[in-house]
Amino acid sequence: MKSEYDVIVVGGGPAGSMAAKMAAESSVSVCILEKDRDIGYPVRCGEAVGEVGLRQFVEPRESWIAATITDFGLISPEGIRINTPFSGQHGYILHRRIFDYDLAKMAADAGAEIYTKAYVSGLVIEDGAVKGVEAEYLGEPRTIRAKLVIGADGVESRVGRWAGIRTQVRMKDMESCIQYSVGNVDVESHRIDFYVGSPYAPGGYLWVFPKGDRSANVGLGVNGQFAGEKSAKYYLDRFMAKYFPEAAILTTMCGGVPCSQPIKDPSTHGLILVGDAAHHVNPMTGGGIISGMKAGWIGGQVAAEAIHANDTSHHFLQRYSTRIQKDFGQTHNRFYRIQQAIIRLDDNDFNKIATKVQRVPTSARTLTKIFKACVASKPSLVLDVIKVFAGI
Repeated sequence: MKSEYDVIVVGGGPAGSMAAKMAAESSVSVCILEKDRDIGYPVRCGEAVGEVGLRQFVEPRESWIAATITDFGLISPEGIRINTPFSGQHGYILHRRIFDYDLAKMAADAGAEIYTKAYVSGLVIEDGAVKGVEAEYLGEPRTIRAKLVIGADGVESRVGRWAGIRTQVRMKDMESCIQYSVGNVDVESHRIDFYVGSPYAPGGYLWVFPKGDRSANVGLGVNGQFAGEKSAKYYLDRFMAKYFPEAAILTTMCGGVPCSQPIKDPSTHGLILVGDAAHHVNPMTGGGIISGMKAGWIGGQVAAEAIHANDTSHHFLQRYSTRIQKDFGQTHNRFYRIQQAIIRLDDNDFNKIATKVQRVPTSARTLTKIFKACVASKPSLVLDVIKVFAGI
């Protein structure tokens, strides 16, 4: 480990690895500092991605894919099931440990250095600008200087807070999530299921994602507005007891997922934030793999541009925020408004929507029609729905 780099990336997830890869490909010296002992461990998500989104950056590898998804099911509070095919595309449930490791290896192949068990404890700030990090690597304190730091350190980024960026998430925009990776379950290998309504996950949803070989990720998120005496774990345990009583729980993970609007300007002098650190999570689904990779992809390019221009000022780095806003920021803002309307739907609304959609032939069902049904009682949001699905 050198004492100085052009760019330091804090965090070795998909967003951090993509940022490092893009910067390194532009002949910039880069290192990734990952606090855990392994890249890709522990797994902290449901592991679902869309094929189209993934192919923007990499060609999917067979070793990454636990299941190929062609259909999804939506189950209402009273048990009405709507099965809908994905038209013209499909999704994947990933093996995140393998996927994240390979992304980091791609960054390394491009020239980035990677250090695990490297815990960042503070920033080096001089004259109001970030100039590096304070870290502990294999038990030894180190000061590592850099022209630019990229924070990819997850929810409520400490790196961002140290630099003066407000990264906190309001309680109403935070979901308390828990997931079990389970074995000894019988689930459809090509379909993901979502359960909505207060019996399953108040203000959020419960998911069942197949991972092949009679295994699955089963988890849920409870919106902060509805957090009461009953925990997310209470709802998940109740669901497991009812639907998968013989399941073997192999791993448990829990944490907060920000379902907010993206941070408007996730940059300052000498620093940018990418992925979860910048709230680059789809507010509708809580999914952040693809948007995190896109943020890293853009952030790594802007970082290289800044280094080559010898200008890491906030003014220069704001071009990163502008590109994010143009690429997916506006869409995520619209998703947020739609999500806020859906949160206000009660169990009776969900049951009515399910009944209505159930009358539509399976071949004619689309995600667009389902979302339009969800916001039909909120006319002001219909235009946002149309824009989102039209890609405007």
